[in-house]
Parts: sequence; structure tokens; C-alpha cells
Amino acid sequence: MNYRKCGITFYVQLFSLQFAIVDIETTGGFASSNAITEIAIILHNGREEEGRYSSLVNPGITIPRHITALTGISNEMVVNAPGFQELAPMVYQLLQNRIFVAHNVNFDFSFVQHQLSACGFPLRVKKICTVRMARQIFPGLPSYSLGNLCRSLSIPLTNRHRAEGDASATSLLLEKMITADPDNKFISIAKSKHAEQFLPPHLSLEELEQLPNGPGVYYFESAKKEVLYVGKAVNLQKRVRTHFSNNDKGKRKQELLRQVYHIRYTPCASELMALILESQEIRKLWPPFNRSQKKYHHRYGLYCFENRNGKLQLIIEKKKNNLPAIYTFNLLQEGHQFIRRVKESMEVQDLQVEQGSDDLVKLYNYQLNQTIESLRRKYPSTAIVEKDYYQPNRYAVYLMEKGQFYGMGYMENPYEIDSQVDKWKEKLSPSPDNDFIRGLLYQSVTSGAKINIPLEDA
Repeated sequence: MNYRKCGITFYVQLFSLQFAIVDIETTGGFASSNAITEIAIILHNGREEEGRYSSLVNPGITIPRHITALTGISNEMVVNAPGFQELAPMVYQLLQNRIFVAHNVNFDFSFVQHQLSACGFPLRVKKICTVRMARQIFPGLPSYSLGNLCRSLSIPLTNRHRAEGDASATSLLLEKMITADPDNKFISIAKSKHAEQFLPPHLSLEELEQLPNGPGVYYFESAKKEVLYVGKAVNLQKRVRTHFSNNDKGKRKQELLRQVYHIRYTPCASELMALILESQEIRKLWPPFNRSQKKYHHRYGLYCFENRNGKLQLIIEKKKNNLPAIYTFNLLQEGHQFIRRVKESMEVQDLQVEQGSDDLVKLYNYQLNQTIESLRRKYPSTAIVEKDYYQPNRYAVYLMEKGQFYGMGYMENPYEIDSQVDKWKEKLSPSPDNDFIRGLLYQSVTSGAKINIPLEDA
């Protein structure tokens, strides 16, 4: 451990800012289950370095071999090093009241804040990411990794992947950015609660600011425009900001922050439409960072056909695109259990029909048709109507046909359409259906929160 002074506090013209340039080495990629193995802090006043502090840290857990291969820090090197709890008071004192600066700041900050908090030192300071700032001040460079930036800008980088070596290079990068920033973007961000302080390193502020303050579905995308995550929002601008500004130290959150390069969105008429579209998109795109709604689709359907003896039979088969199912199920077993319950509720049983007369077959068929019809009546056709948030002169319409979700879209005058369900289908495009969507729409109908128009089946 060492701490040495080098210079005095310097008043920078037009602003007075104090920076703490931080770099850490760790046992892994996320703070909640890993620990710091080395930390370096360089104190800087915007013009020159004021002091620096560095130390190996005993993480209290084994350092994986691939991490040792990358950093050169082995278990033997840290066995006699202080634990972070011993360093916490000094680290906190150095960081307090300074702007936390790091290359990919969300990574370093998440670890330092997490471990300080565990030691009873809650860290609440502004932060700046030199990856983000370099993209703005030095646009068009082939890469913004620390090593490539140093090559592009002729910054010396020694002892790579060790905390003090990387922190020293980041300190020189900070000086170059301040010098090469005629519009004082760096300073305005440092002095305000700017969104730049919490955004992922590769995501542009312009893409965040394009989001409206209304309902919709948003998509986080990789550098190759692959969808990483799909979410819905009542207020797109506000919701996406909270994604990045919270203090989740988990692996998934930290990995998502590293991979997000772009945001796109689809505006929706309401939260209901956003919920439906989100469900459809998750099941269609299967984004790697979504967990909810990655469940089975209704893969099996209940169908009725007449055998060669004229008797109606219920069967469970995989859903057919060209033949509407009477009922749908996730599992084959659910379907067979349903058929057993239907047959047990009928007065005329299968065995009686097989051994009986034509009249008994007709009676059986009649009872089975009545049972099927009662199922269909239980889930009638209806249109759910609500005003569009973005264009109040038009309406969002959701069509349910015999208990199944048919589709959704926009209409100017839905109340002027005939009550026949086919007339509504002509104006809407078919859309994927699932049990989650049906549940949302049934809830809307029963709660009375939306306008419900009963329709007549063809």
C-alpha cells in the first residue's frame, strides 16, 4: 500500500472540480458475487495530478485462473494483502466529494460502491465514463477500448491490466479530453446531474433523448443491432432512464450495460397495447436478457371430428394454423384431462354409444355439441376500445373472437362498424395470441376499465 502527494490543489478557471480516477482489478465481471483484487485511485483537479493511492486487496475468495492470466494477479500475491474492509475508510475518504472517473465507469463504480456499502460507507458521488466522453470529444476512432484509445492518442500505457497502470493512462486521457473539449461538454456534465453520468458506455445520449414521454415498447440492441432486451413502459423516457440509473450490481445487469449500443422503440396507444406487444416480441425474438414470459406457448388444440360410424370424437393434436381449435393447452396431458372431464359430465357415455343404436349416437353427438357450444359461449367475441395516447382523435381496438385474441390496431370511428365480428376482422391484421394476452384482455373486460363492444359471431 502506498500514498504519495504530488502537487497542490489547483483552481481551474471557470470551474472548480475534483476528480478521483479509479481503476480496479477483480475476480470476475459483476459485483454481487465477486470481489476487488487491486485498486488504484488518482486524485486530479482537472489540470494536474494531486496524489495517488494503490493497493493489492485480499478478495477473500479464490482468483480464477483466467483472471490471473489476464491481470497477472495470483492468489499468492494477495494472500497477505489487506482485505477491503481495512482499506474502506481510506478509499471512502479519497472518493468522497470527488467525481468518480473510470474507463467504463459502471463496472468500477458498481464494485467500489458495493464493497464500501458492505463496510458501512455508502458512496454517493457523481461519476463520468471516459469511454462515453472519448466518443464525443474524439469521434470516429476505430475503437474506444483503453488500449486502442491510448494508441490513437499517443498516450503511454504501461503495466496493462493492472490497476495503477490503467488508472495512470486514464488520468492522461482525462487531461487530453479536457484540453480538446472547446464546448466544455466535459465540464457541464461533471457539474450537473446529466444523463451521461449513468448511461452505458456505448449508448449515445441522442438515442435516449429521442424517446417520448408516453407508452410504448423499447428494445435494447447490441453493436450488431441484435435485440438484447425488450420492455414496456407507460413513459418510455422515464422507464429507460431508470434501467441505467439504479444500483443493481448483479451479473445480468452489468453484462447488459456492457453490451447495449442502441435503443429503438415502438409507440403504443396505451399501457395495455404496450403489454401485448411486449409479450409478442419477447416470444418472437427471445431476447437473452428477458426472463419473464419465456414460457410454453399453447402448443396443443382440442378438435372435434366425426368417425366412420357417425360419432363425434374429441382429440388433442398440435395446433393447426388452418383449423381453429375449440380450446388450447400448453401440455398434451392437460388436453387429455380436459377431455376426460367433458365426457364425465355427459349423460351418455362412450361405451354405451359403441354398443348402442343410431339414436344413441345422435343423442351423444347432440350432448357433445352442446358441451362444445357452452365452451364457446363462455368466451364470446368482443371488441375492446380505448383512446390513443398520441392521437386522441383515433382509437386502439383489441379484437377477441370466441375467446381467442385475433389482433389489434387503430381505427378512426370504431362505433360506426357493424356488430358482426367479420366486419371488425376486415379492419385489423391477425396477431399472435397467447394465454398472457388473453388474461390481460379478460381483465380489461371484467374490470370495466375499457369500453367493451359485444360482437356477433358469423
